[in-house]
Amino acid sequence: MQVRVRLPTQLRHLAGGANSVVVVVEATPVTVGSVLDSLAVTHPALERRVRDETGRTRVHVNMFVDADNIRDLDGVETTVAAGSDVSIIPAISGG
Repeated sequence: MQVRVRLPTQLRHLAGGANSVVVVVEATPVTVGSVLDSLAVTHPALERRVRDETGRTRVHVNMFVDADNIRDLDGVETTVAAGSDVSIIPAISGG
């Protein structure tokens, strides 16, 4: 299944300036984790900005399947339905 991964401005340089990339996921069921595994094959530098060395999503990175934050669902085990988009959104903080 093909999944579009939407990228924030800060990460677009890792995908040739594109605002999104399409990855082909062979796993069943398709989860956020399997989308990231496919992203690691096609755009390894981009995937490393999303996950740490242990494969965990970095604390300062939020990921959404459509409008739902995966932290409120099943994390990287969240299922991605056909036609859904996965968005990478960096955390914003300040003081």
